[in-house]
Amino acid sequence: MSTVSTSSRPVRSVCDVIVVGGGVIGLTIAWRAAQSGRTAILLDPSPASGASRQAAGLLAPVTEVHYGEDALLQLNLASARRYPAFAAELEEASGTTIGYRQTGTLALAFDADDKAALDDLHTYQEALGLSSQPQSPRECRQLEPFLSPAVRGGLLVEGDHQVDSRRLIDALLVACTRAGVDIRHDAAGSVVVRDGVVVGIDTLGAESVIADQTVLAAGCWSGQLKGLPPHVVPPVRPVKGQIVRLADDIDHPLLRHNVRALVRGRPIYLVPRADGEIVVGATSEEKGFDTIVTVEGAGDLLADARELLPRVAEIALAEISVGLRPGSPDNAPMIGASALPGLSVATGHYRNGVLLAPITADLISELLNTGALPTGFDRFDPRRFDRSSNPGPSNPGPSNSDTVPA
Repeated sequence: MSTVSTSSRPVRSVCDVIVVGGGVIGLTIAWRAAQSGRTAILLDPSPASGASRQAAGLLAPVTEVHYGEDALLQLNLASARRYPAFAAELEEASGTTIGYRQTGTLALAFDADDKAALDDLHTYQEALGLSSQPQSPRECRQLEPFLSPAVRGGLLVEGDHQVDSRRLIDALLVACTRAGVDIRHDAAGSVVVRDGVVVGIDTLGAESVIADQTVLAAGCWSGQLKGLPPHVVPPVRPVKGQIVRLADDIDHPLLRHNVRALVRGRPIYLVPRADGEIVVGATSEEKGFDTIVTVEGAGDLLADARELLPRVAEIALAEISVGLRPGSPDNAPMIGASALPGLSVATGHYRNGVLLAPITADLISELLNTGALPTGFDRFDPRRFDRSSNPGPSNPGPSNSDTVPA
């Protein structure tokens, strides 16, 4: 292949699977690979430090649903169904809690226009067979007494939950280590190809790692792996999100549910942790790899949070940070075999990386075991964007009764 070359470096490591990327997706895939008896090496110069660490950890497929993303909704629902068992297994494997809480989510409207948009969302949810319960302004304040009296109404979705993303990825690091994953604090430089097949990675640390299978799960950096033909490079882009963390009084919490809201047309969420932290987010900015915290971005979040929940003005501001979500052209992830044999892809999860970690790892495990994904998941084929050689998937996506092994 014209754009791919073999490595001239001496081989220093050999394994069954290389996972490129140490975010929540890469860590979960590596853990599952090791559990299946494979030798696994994970490459990331700073694992568990990217967008996954900044994420709010909302597990909210119903309140997160967007028009025209029905196939993605089914994938989100399938992964949400896995979370109770996944959380219990990971906590046992790591010996630590991951903050999985079945809090439910309250979607709110601040003014009349926001209420109209929320009513439209409810109609769409009903058409999709999703469960959400309309709440009057009074009922909203019964659920959350500190809400502003200006709130016009809401939707209660009891099945939308949360996980503490920082505890989650720290637990995955421990579980990977205990399962035998070799975590290398090194960056992938380029693929190693022999006879048209990916057989490993040359790292920036001058090491050549050879493996039977390579999985590219580097989030918004997945497109920077060198040596791939243009049609194989995942079309991912960074979507900047600024996030604020507040420190609430653990004995007298301001919130009991996750809250998603529109405040004069601007979306916001507030996620209360058991330890008193409230995560407020997040902006959505097309700024490339910019990670600068701005007065406008953080200021808008704080202003809207105060409009919605006035008493947040009385609690401590703990942190403001930035995460770079991996966006794809159609906002859906790329999960499956690439057009280059030996290379699988798991990236482009955008705003659903934490939610989709369990099912993504199950799908990649199935691919590594059998050479194919289960029937019904070709909607997320990484090759769907190469229209010149691939007409695209014909199946609209997985059903509610997906058969991916749990």
